[in-house]
Amino acid sequence: MPKNLQIKPLSEWEEYNGRPFVVAGPCSAESEKQVMETALGLKKAGRTDMLRAGIWKPRTRPNSFEGVGSKGLSWLKKAKKETGLPLTIEVANATHVYEALKFGVDVLWLGARTTANPFAVQEIANALEGADVGVLIKNPVNPDLELWVGAIERIYQAGIRKIGLIHRGFSTYEKTTYRNLPQWQIPIEMKSRLPEIPMLNDPSHIGGDAALLLDISQKAMDLNFDGLMIESHINPKVALSDAKQQITPAELGILLDKLVLRSPRPQDERQLNVLEELRGKIDWLDDQFLELIEQRMQVVETIGEYKKRNNISILQNKRWEDIIYKSIEKGAKKGLSREFINRTFKAIHQESINHQMEILNGKPKEK
Repeated sequence: MPKNLQIKPLSEWEEYNGRPFVVAGPCSAESEKQVMETALGLKKAGRTDMLRAGIWKPRTRPNSFEGVGSKGLSWLKKAKKETGLPLTIEVANATHVYEALKFGVDVLWLGARTTANPFAVQEIANALEGADVGVLIKNPVNPDLELWVGAIERIYQAGIRKIGLIHRGFSTYEKTTYRNLPQWQIPIEMKSRLPEIPMLNDPSHIGGDAALLLDISQKAMDLNFDGLMIESHINPKVALSDAKQQITPAELGILLDKLVLRSPRPQDERQLNVLEELRGKIDWLDDQFLELIEQRMQVVETIGEYKKRNNISILQNKRWEDIIYKSIEKGAKKGLSREFINRTFKAIHQESINHQMEILNGKPKEK
């Protein structure tokens, strides 16, 4: 990642009216009437900064609704004229970019499937050269931070400085509460790499269910996300795509009113002193944790030496299954999630295997 990227702060975007920056509108533009009624409803609710709608819908399988195509752009242009709301739509290739710019779309966004394809991102970047437009980039479908970074770099190299990110969660084969796992640590890592880049959260695609929107949105605000992209339809029950995760403009207004916006930093010296004391305790516990992990690895190495002398294979599946089962059970009693325990112990197990492999292959340990 190039250092000192000159990315335009969200506070300097023409569309910005304060935190949270709200992008809302239907999953798909279905008809001129539906687009206009939704836009007017959002305008009346008074909390939307930018109108979104899908024109071209990249569907997983054919013969499903794939969007109305370019004719929907005239509906959005009319909605913008009536409401004053700036527009954003998803683009997946150069043709989409040219069409969107021709109709005066203010901000383009790259979907998760597009971000995962460097060829597609580069095609879009080439089409954007010389354009004065904003670009929002959704995280790739799979949890690959470097792909996300690569998409930012390609768009930046095209001369675009008004760039933001959208965290919409990550695909998983596991059956979970969410449509896409949040994996909050990934957008947090991105913000640590690029603290200046605007970050929106897409609770619609993370949750896949309107009932989950408030909880996810609140978590995003608590993690200092700059805004939200939420799908809103004038009549979600009859939506042609993603009906379950859409809410009406009035419901969106209620949701946003319920959000608690907390200060991103301590407000006075007393608060700072309390936090510093608690952080000191965390630092001490982290040191103890690392010492315990070191001791564990020393035992692992002793086991590795024993296995080598007695010609025993490294991987013992039954033993590993027992560890995970017992750890998840114990963790639940201590208020720790199954996902956290599973992920943590998998990492520890992999490190243990690596140590034993080095012993088996006679490689010196790295210090």
